[in-house]
Amino acid sequence: MLAFGRGLEAGADHLETDLHRTADDHLVCFHDESVDRTTDGAGSVGSYTLAELRRLDAGYNHRVDGAFPFRGRGLRVPTLGEVLATFSSVGVVVDIKVDGLEDPLTDILEKMNAWERVIVGSFSDVRLLRMRHRSADQALVSAGPLTARAWWLASRLRRSGPLEFPVLQLPMSVNGVRLIDRRLVETAHANGTAVHVWTVNQPAEIDRMWALGVDAIITDRADVAPRGGEAA
Repeated sequence: MLAFGRGLEAGADHLETDLHRTADDHLVCFHDESVDRTTDGAGSVGSYTLAELRRLDAGYNHRVDGAFPFRGRGLRVPTLGEVLATFSSVGVVVDIKVDGLEDPLTDILEKMNAWERVIVGSFSDVRLLRMRHRSADQALVSAGPLTARAWWLASRLRRSGPLEFPVLQLPMSVNGVRLIDRRLVETAHANGTAVHVWTVNQPAEIDRMWALGVDAIITDRADVAPRGGEAA
């Protein structure tokens, strides 16, 4: 939560987070499959109940200049519900990291009426398809890897890709092949599809992406990104 708040203070317009599920079916905002790297605990996120996860120090292993300034400050792993409630006027991009999150995610988006401000992404086209079906197409679902590839190939011919996805969230390049160029952006925009690019941290690359006309940049450096559009 501290990082989310500081990101917004630095100029971000949206938040981005990965999702995992606890043993008692709570969705939590956490990147890794295990808690080992960032907390004082060990084991998979899914092996903990929410109450057990809350007892871990979420800032324990964050090193800054050789010190650990976030240890013992009461930082805890937040639930998605907490993030949506605390930052109630901010859009959120979520990444479904594991199978089986579609039902609880649909439930919380319905409960909190957050359909219009949460974009659901994943590296799994199957998970995204399940999310679309489970939410009866109410969820704003970004294109997965296969759909993104179809869009890139179609843009070479100035044709549209699959139109059922309102947004393409893509890296700048994959395996040395540049994905984000003016042709892709213009083709997507001509068909009403937004283009978000990740993860762009260098100011020169950020400026180049804005110049191409992308709609949003996902970055670790919100302090240098918001110069021409939105940053997450």
